[in-house]
Amino acid sequence: MGLLNVIRRMALREQLPIREIARRTGLSRNTIRKYLKSGAVEPKFATPERASKLDPFAEKLAGWLKTEAAKGRKQRRTAKQLHADLVALGFTGSYGRVSAFAREWRAGRQREEQTAGRGIFVPLVFRPCEAFQFDWSEDFAVISGERTKLQVAHMKLSHSRAFVLRAYLLQTHEMLFDAHWHGFRVLGGVPARGIYDNMRTAVDRVGRGKERQVNARFLAMANHYVFEPTFCNPASGWEKGQVEKGVQDARPRLWQQMPAFPDLDALNAWLEERCIALWRDTEHGALPGAIADVWAAERAALMPLPPAFDGFVEMPKRVSPTCLITFERNRYSVPASFANRPVSLRIYPDRLVVVAEGQILCEHQRLIQRSHHLPPRTFYDWRHYLAVIQRKPGALRNGAPFTELPEGFRQLQALMLRRVGGDREMVDVLALVLHHDEEAVLTAVELALAEGVATKTHVLNILHRLVDGKTATGPDIDTPQALALRREPKADVGRYDALRARTAGGRHAS
Repeated sequence: MGLLNVIRRMALREQLPIREIARRTGLSRNTIRKYLKSGAVEPKFATPERASKLDPFAEKLAGWLKTEAAKGRKQRRTAKQLHADLVALGFTGSYGRVSAFAREWRAGRQREEQTAGRGIFVPLVFRPCEAFQFDWSEDFAVISGERTKLQVAHMKLSHSRAFVLRAYLLQTHEMLFDAHWHGFRVLGGVPARGIYDNMRTAVDRVGRGKERQVNARFLAMANHYVFEPTFCNPASGWEKGQVEKGVQDARPRLWQQMPAFPDLDALNAWLEERCIALWRDTEHGALPGAIADVWAAERAALMPLPPAFDGFVEMPKRVSPTCLITFERNRYSVPASFANRPVSLRIYPDRLVVVAEGQILCEHQRLIQRSHHLPPRTFYDWRHYLAVIQRKPGALRNGAPFTELPEGFRQLQALMLRRVGGDREMVDVLALVLHHDEEAVLTAVELALAEGVATKTHVLNILHRLVDGKTATGPDIDTPQALALRREPKADVGRYDALRARTAGGRHAS
């Protein structure tokens, strides 16, 4: 390029003859004439066609790329994997050549799609109460001092564009059902149709065209709230473009300005308030007024919200000999009468309910641990083991479930276990909660400790007086005015002396 500029400057600006230019540059006169005659600023060099090591495998690689393009993003093979597969077939070229071929193939396919009309969209319009759009996103927030990855449910009314967000730790069926309930609650009703992508919690199998095999529990939820679920075509996010745009807008509006929270409930309460505030501050765009104004008019057309769908996921479990079931690496206790027996576990977003023989056995707070580096935990309810320690009172001394007894029970246990037979007495005291209110039993124990008489008999005495309402700690009863004496009797000991005189010498009254 530099020599070409020199030649053109000498010939066109300095008006030097070709002979002089050849003498100064050392080039032949024919070469100088060729460059001046072409009139091009940049020289063109012929690239010789050379055979590539990839040519025998080009058709095979193109077929692989076409197959991979039809798969999901996370299921596709990388260029390194394709290169390794070609090497297994005898390819001796470099990875860079395979990667360049893949880039050229994708660029050509994109040009073909644009030529065929892909990427051109039709604006959509929705009537009031016609539809809502739903989607998930992945965001982060500081909860309990730790940066936590969250699965965020987005629900948006297609007409008024009112939206609501709710965060969860997982993206499972029970979270999906809970997100719909809270979404409909905040939006004030249920539209006629819901628009989704082909998420696994809703669609079991994607068929041709609009054919879908819908998950049974998801369909039960849709029937409960009386709306029709519709699903987008694969890789056609524009069919629910409003909620897709809402996912992008939520990051600068909400997540980048978010404070820290003590727990997930506080975060969701903040999200709900912030979404409603944004309705008032955001113009609708297509209709006059803010989103809140259009939503107020659309709310009257929404179907009234029915009772909440019982959105649990049920799975069978078998209780271990130690009266425990395992879920998500953690263990939860079950009443001892169901040890070694099958039960059903109902999974909710925030709790676990154990059911058997048509009745609820127990309920535990659910713990979700995202990190597998944390050790599994065991959650005991000491009441579940009362039937066991009644037969084996010696297990009370080192029993793991009884390390979490209330303070009054633990103080009484420390005193009783010092005596012979104290473990049996303590078991009898704990077993009182099977027949009396636990608070009443605990109050009786605390009164016995305060009086310095830590025995089973004294605790039973106090408990019976508490139940009968005869203790000094019971409520004071005011005497009704109708029971007040109008004339109080006067003490007269002479009447007693007269009675003795009449019976003198006779048989005593006793």
